[in-house]
Amino acid sequence: MQPDTFLELDGIACGYGKTRVLDDIDLAVGRGEFVALLGSSGCGKTTLLRVLAGLVSPSAGKVMLRGEDVTDMPPDRRGVSMVFQSYALWPHMTVAQNIGYGLRLRGVTKAERAARVDAIQSMLGLDGLGERKPSALSGGQRQRVALGRALAVDPEILLLDEPLSNLDVRIRLSVRHELRALQRRLGITAVHVTHDREEAMVMADRVVILNAGRIVQQGSPEEVYNRPASAFVAAFMGAENVVQLAGAPVGGRFAIAAGPANGEGSVPLAGRRLGAGAVEARFRPEAARIDEAGEPADDGGFAFHGEVVAVSYPGGHWRHTIRVGETEILADAGRAFPPGARVAVHVAPDALFLFDRPDIRPPVAQVSRQNSPIPAGKVPA
Repeated sequence: MQPDTFLELDGIACGYGKTRVLDDIDLAVGRGEFVALLGSSGCGKTTLLRVLAGLVSPSAGKVMLRGEDVTDMPPDRRGVSMVFQSYALWPHMTVAQNIGYGLRLRGVTKAERAARVDAIQSMLGLDGLGERKPSALSGGQRQRVALGRALAVDPEILLLDEPLSNLDVRIRLSVRHELRALQRRLGITAVHVTHDREEAMVMADRVVILNAGRIVQQGSPEEVYNRPASAFVAAFMGAENVVQLAGAPVGGRFAIAAGPANGEGSVPLAGRRLGAGAVEARFRPEAARIDEAGEPADDGGFAFHGEVVAVSYPGGHWRHTIRVGETEILADAGRAFPPGARVAVHVAPDALFLFDRPDIRPPVAQVSRQNSPIPAGKVPA
């Protein structure tokens, strides 16, 4: 255990029947840190949160809190509070009664409970709502009540199980910033489960990405966004454009061989361990620059060529569907290029993510000089 570690998972494994949900999870969380567990449905993130809460027992490994093994400790002795996706408010209780419920279970006097509930309501902007029932509240207000109930007992750790997913977009944006500001002010250690990439990025100090019950990458939001460790992470972080290319490392760069839909080029290896042969290249639509066909790249990046298939306006930019070789990609631009236009799509070196494709290893010369069986239109990012 590291000196600054407050909460630690050591070799956690867990399953339901014969189904393995978590496998060899190691995670250390510092005091006051906000950690987001990010992943698609079924990746194990909610099960991991329930292991932390003591609601699910792991089949292997340990949960350590302040250096103490709490793996077999019941939930009410861990100093943990949990906010659920469904709010889980008592419908027959008022706002004040819901917030003070945990305090009542702990035997706190009525006067102390009332003072604490008043303070929590004021802090969360619920003044004047104490006598209302949950049915008389908006979604955002219900979420604040659920958060207030969790905070009323002064938890050391706040566990958040997709608590904002039931809110509409406008309210969700507001509440997540309020929640983050509150966590910082109170200095609570928080672990937040979400499948929303943007939510994880704006709220967390550290993002932990799970896939099939394993941690596949963790780091600061900037790190996992700009330096994805695998094609899966790159796709999950928005780099869904994909093209199969071929090339070889030369010095500190990866030289990309010419293909039917791309010219030669190179990008810095930047720590990537790439072998010679086929690579999977990924990039985000917003990372591309679209020019008329034949325009040279001016940033040392990579360019491929295609035809505009469709264009739409989602707001703030034009989004283009472009056919490149045998595949289609998305690219954004400040102006619309009409369907049928031949264009060049330029991607800067730091926005192009290359990953080895060990299942496809044709010789570079064959790919660059002949018609390749690899679709030249699946482009990198």
